Amino acid sequence: MISKLFFDTDCLSAFLWVSREDILFDLFPGKIVLPKQVYDEFCHPSIPHFKRKIDQFTQGDKLSIKEILLDTEEYHLYYELSFSPPKGETVIGKGEAAVIVLARAYNGIIASSNFRDVAKYARKYNLKHLGTGDILIAAFKAEHIDEVEGNNIWQNMLAKRRALPKPTFSEYLRTGR
Repeated sequence: MISKLFFDTDCLSAFLWVSREDILFDLFPGKIVLPKQVYDEFCHPSIPHFKRKIDQFTQGDKLSIKEILLDTEEYHLYYELSFSPPKGETVIGKGEAAVIVLARAYNGIIASSNFRDVAKYARKYNLKHLGTGDILIAAFKAEHIDEVEGNNIWQNMLAKRRALPKPTFSEYLRTGR
């Protein structure tokens, strides 16, 4: 059974920018969760169309929003990661911190393309971590898309300035991260 996937802003927005959120809903029906911190990032006035879409998806039970409650173990870890890390560690974004904390608390999967900040914590807490490219490979393997369509989606994401690890989907398909 597929666990809940906790999405950060960058990973979800890659699919929203190219209007291919259908891939997520086909692969992970009822499993997509946005931390409240990530939802708040989508409430930015410069991208109101994303907030409208997310609100529609929430009403249609395609995704849910999860809050981190104050004075819980999850909140204390969230605060540590995003505001007051241990000596020698760097502060990470609020959305990324929330994704890590909730995936850990609910035995879920991190959906984030921020491998620089998130991968270290995924390893530390033994969490599965998928990026945008990994999700596209899963769509390819499930025959939701073919390689040509994967390359088109990839190029459209790059055109929207989404950070992807390889120049083409085909190359990522062959070599991975």
